[in-house]
Amino acid sequence: MIEPYSPLVSIAITTHNRANSYLPHTLQSALSQTYTHLEIIVSDDCSTDNTQEFVSAFSDLRIRYFRHAENIGAKNNYNFCVNQARGSYFLLFHDDDLIDPDFVETCMTAVNHDTNVGIIRTGVRHIDSQGNIVARKANMVGGLSMEDFILGWFAGKTWPYLSSTLFNTKRLKEIGGFKSKHSLFDDVTAEMVLAARFGRVDVKAIKASTRVHSETRTVSAKVNDWCEDSLELLDLLCELTHDKQPQIRRKGLKFFAWVNYHRAHDIRSPFERMVLYYMIFKRFNYQYSPIRFFICRNPYFRKIRRLRSKVKLWGDTLSTISLLTMGRQKRKS
Repeated sequence: MIEPYSPLVSIAITTHNRANSYLPHTLQSALSQTYTHLEIIVSDDCSTDNTQEFVSAFSDLRIRYFRHAENIGAKNNYNFCVNQARGSYFLLFHDDDLIDPDFVETCMTAVNHDTNVGIIRTGVRHIDSQGNIVARKANMVGGLSMEDFILGWFAGKTWPYLSSTLFNTKRLKEIGGFKSKHSLFDDVTAEMVLAARFGRVDVKAIKASTRVHSETRTVSAKVNDWCEDSLELLDLLCELTHDKQPQIRRKGLKFFAWVNYHRAHDIRSPFERMVLYYMIFKRFNYQYSPIRFFICRNPYFRKIRRLRSKVKLWGDTLSTISLLTMGRQKRKS
């Protein structure tokens, strides 16, 4: 039963040739929402598999299926979905991402069904091609100012992803939907603009999953394009804030240098990789050691870091217990 005060939420899934792999799981995660006042837009970018037959087999009236006669590209498909959306809030996620059954309900409860908030965000997890969790990040920026929200992103307190963000549909349309120079930070750009202009509500809990694998669109993007979109986004972040611009730019250059060094590190050719390292250094004026990348990304060293964290946690706990015990003994004496 739909309560009178429950606004319509649009869930849009852009898809291309994944009817026999990820799309069934993604669509089912939308259909399984405990919040039922939904429309589900499936925008098929000229798939050559059985996507149309697969989606048409569902009798759920909330599904609205569109098939493009020719491939219009990811960015145009995103904005097609924005223009089709009828809901007060809009969720866009890829055909390999997932949301928890209570994702929408949790977000709508967090804003008390108010339809004037710019964005609503939750924590997010990374999953691999098999659905195994490889990383997770709670959304730890609740209540922070816009400036500290940005700095919190740079510090690793939150991850901005499409799958974990509800956008205000009206406001998203007003700013022209999703756009950036190379369509690599178009989602983050929209998040930041709406948050700065119309506010945001942050849910700490992890309620969405984004899939990271070799088929992900941004994995294969050129490092140079990533650098250009990174600098464009950093300029925008400084424009959107009133305070701490020098700190945001300084931290941002370091953060985006790290992101792009990571992408360059995946290049197989040692010569090309070193050329990209130098290019990134020139653009961001920040240098990272390749040895540090090996240590950070090697599974063996990751296990050591996790073990050290656990040992430190146990050490801190034992120290606290020891201090409390000493305090009790002094009071008794």
